[in-house]
Amino acid sequence: MRMDTQYPRRPEPVVFVLPTGADAASVRARIVALERLLERSFTIPGVNMPVGLDALVGLVPVLGEIMTAGMGAYIVWEARNLGLPKWKLARMGANVLFDTAIGAIPLVGDAFDLVFRSNTKNLRILLKHIDKHHPEARVIEG
Repeated sequence: MRMDTQYPRRPEPVVFVLPTGADAASVRARIVALERLLERSFTIPGVNMPVGLDALVGLVPVLGEIMTAGMGAYIVWEARNLGLPKWKLARMGANVLFDTAIGAIPLVGDAFDLVFRSNTKNLRILLKHIDKHHPEARVIEG
C-alpha cells in the first residue's frame, strides 16, 4: 500500500499572492488586502465586532503605533502614486495622523482604535478615485 494514500499529507501553507504592478488594479488589490488585515482580520466572539492588526498591535505602547502609522502611510503613498489630488492626500494623511495621535494615549487610544478606522476611511477615498479615474480597475461583485 502506498504511504501517501493511507496518511494525509501535511497541510499546505496559506499563501497570499498580491500583484506587484503599478497599475490601478494591482494597487487596488494590495490596498484592499492591507485594509482587511489592519481593520477586519477576525471577529470578536460574542459581540460580533471585526478587529484587525491596527487594534491589536496598537496595544504595544510605542512600537505598535509606529508600525500601524507606517502601514497607514503606505496606503497614502500608493494613493500618491495613482495621482490623487493633494487635498485627498492631505485628508488621508490627516486620518492616519489623527489615528496615530489618539492611539498613542494609553487605554483611551486602544478603545479608540476599535471605533475609528482610518484605513477603512482611506480605502473608501482611494476606491472612489480608482472607480472614477481608472474604470478598467473596477471590480464587479455579484
